[in-house]
Amino acid sequence: MFVGRGLTKVDAALKVAGKAAFSYDLKSDEMLFACVFRSERPHARIERIDTQAALELPGVLRILSASDIPGQNAYGAIRKDQPFLADGIVRFVGEPILLVIAQNEEIARRAAGLIKVEYREIQAILTCAQAAESPVQVREEGRLLAFRTLRKGDIDRGFADADIVVEHTYTTQWVDHAFMETEAGLAYRDDEGRIVIRSSTQNVHYKRSEVARMLGLPEERVRVLQATTGGGFGGKLDVTVEGFLGLAVYHVKQPVMMRFTREESFLSNTKRHPLWIEYKTGFRKDGSITAVRANITGDTGPYASYGETVCLRAAVHATGPYEVPHVHAESRMFFTNNPVSGAMRGFGIPQMAFAHESQLDEAASLLGMDPLDIRMRNALRKGSLTATSQVLAGSAGLLETLKQVEPFWRQRRKKRQGNGFGLGCMYYGIGNTGIPNPAGASVELAEDGSVILHTGACDIGQGSDTVLLQILLDTIDVEPRHVKLDRGDTATSQDAGSTSASRQTYISGNAVHEAGLKLRACLKQHGFYRGKSLAEIYRMAKDEVPLRFDGYFDPPASGIDKETSQGVPYVTYAFATHMAEVEVEEATGACYVKKVHASHDVGKAVNPLLIKGQIQGGIAMGIGFALMEEFIPGKTTSFDTYYLPTSMDMPDIEVMLVEDAEPTGPFGAKGVGEPALIPQAASIINAITDATGVGVYELPCDIERLKILLEKRKEKK
Repeated sequence: MFVGRGLTKVDAALKVAGKAAFSYDLKSDEMLFACVFRSERPHARIERIDTQAALELPGVLRILSASDIPGQNAYGAIRKDQPFLADGIVRFVGEPILLVIAQNEEIARRAAGLIKVEYREIQAILTCAQAAESPVQVREEGRLLAFRTLRKGDIDRGFADADIVVEHTYTTQWVDHAFMETEAGLAYRDDEGRIVIRSSTQNVHYKRSEVARMLGLPEERVRVLQATTGGGFGGKLDVTVEGFLGLAVYHVKQPVMMRFTREESFLSNTKRHPLWIEYKTGFRKDGSITAVRANITGDTGPYASYGETVCLRAAVHATGPYEVPHVHAESRMFFTNNPVSGAMRGFGIPQMAFAHESQLDEAASLLGMDPLDIRMRNALRKGSLTATSQVLAGSAGLLETLKQVEPFWRQRRKKRQGNGFGLGCMYYGIGNTGIPNPAGASVELAEDGSVILHTGACDIGQGSDTVLLQILLDTIDVEPRHVKLDRGDTATSQDAGSTSASRQTYISGNAVHEAGLKLRACLKQHGFYRGKSLAEIYRMAKDEVPLRFDGYFDPPASGIDKETSQGVPYVTYAFATHMAEVEVEEATGACYVKKVHASHDVGKAVNPLLIKGQIQGGIAMGIGFALMEEFIPGKTTSFDTYYLPTSMDMPDIEVMLVEDAEPTGPFGAKGVGEPALIPQAASIINAITDATGVGVYELPCDIERLKILLEKRKEKK
């Protein structure tokens, strides 16, 4: 059996040896270089562009504008509303206006510096309050990108039944993905005349469709391949360099390379949505939750990206992993002239976890209950109704994660020594919310006796290549030496959907399993399991049937009501509990995370080693979210002012796994990519409150903010 074993990643040796080819490693001296000239204004009309000096610079080949786009100048995962190149108006600082193509990077960037643009300023809308009230609108279609409501039960009755009510407003910040490898790629024409793009991406098929539409070409005339990708976290879901590369090669017909500088990446890439969450919870004396009301406001920037998804997910997950009979959640996403907010690990749920977990701890304090006990009382379990009134009939291991953490929680008082301890719980719907999100895969028996797995799933470091191969190996019962992987290539694979929403193990894993079962039946029919070799079977069967077998899976979620959000948005959910121990220096406001116990219900651990790595990475990102990371529009331009956790900030981590098998998952598996992050910041904030007695309602709780809170506490005393 290979499922359940902690196998090393299939690309580990190449990466450790420095031989993995990331996008910029594919550069050669013969390639041209393209760079983007970007807006310096948040909201303005373009009155005049002067490119003469730039075009006169030796080595500059072309400067392309919106008028050079032969197809549609618009892209977007959900709405096609964002221009590749601005056409008459700019809506955020860093919006692309022109594409400069030159003989090398130095010349291209020098040329971009010579371009002059005259703007006519338009009032910039920089807050959600402005967006709601100002007569100036960022978008002609209105102030709101999205508005979603979730209603369950009778909210007024729920609060009438409560013995206590906890109510606060919680604020979260913009966060940058801060992947080590900035956006990069290359493009060229192949021998068939296709435009080929190799880029750092999380979804090759989506990028192909967007580039083809922009160029006015059939999709088969564009090929996109994923290069080794140095991190994504959602920031490489949207089109980044791919559209510019396709446009450049379309016009100059020579190979073109491009990469964003770190400053460009900060300016142009999408951010985690900042949310303002008005949260109110009712509790009975025994700790049971009677009602939750949440009013969620988000800044989505000037374009849609994944804002509608975050808006809906935040409402659907508003109650956290708890059974609440009466719920009313409203979620709004406003257009502003701030950076575009999009997909980032968790899709709004890390922000919501900060709110609902803070509420539970405060209620426990008011009721004289233990924070662990109040969670156990309200925890979703098999047979529970979620906020959308979905009955949890499959995997639901939250209680088991709480029980795994319980021994460490009960012992905390004995070793307090001034430190604080906090809990954070979460649940997360696997896959897209209430809409189809299928994946296809193919398994081929080749002439040399090898089995080739063709998948469009993009491995961005999380290990999906390894996990999908493990699923295939157990499905067809062959040794690893017989199996090859072909992934991330639109020319050879079916669409596997995006590497996002913690979906690839569950959804692509099921597609691989189905394709593998078909191959297994063929192998069994022709005697493989009775001693014949794979090469022999190829020769025997090649003239009888095609030896490439397709698999397909689309989670059978039935969707949700548009008015009430009641229904079945996901087939399965991941659950987790984190316990954090922190040390706070009251004199300075510095907070150090000393220890984390993390328990996750993963359904089935296909590869426990990779799961633990995911959880450790999620904890690191959660520390940044809680304590230091904050993108400030107009100020943050580099890592000089954007603080990230380093190895020195990492705590001692103990990872524990619950395997409550999911009946619809491949070998019982679910997903863990985003769940690894979601409860961490909440557990840290609750630990800070435990250590200091101060309530924290704004992230990040960095050294300055915590120092101010501590000083205010002293003044009150």
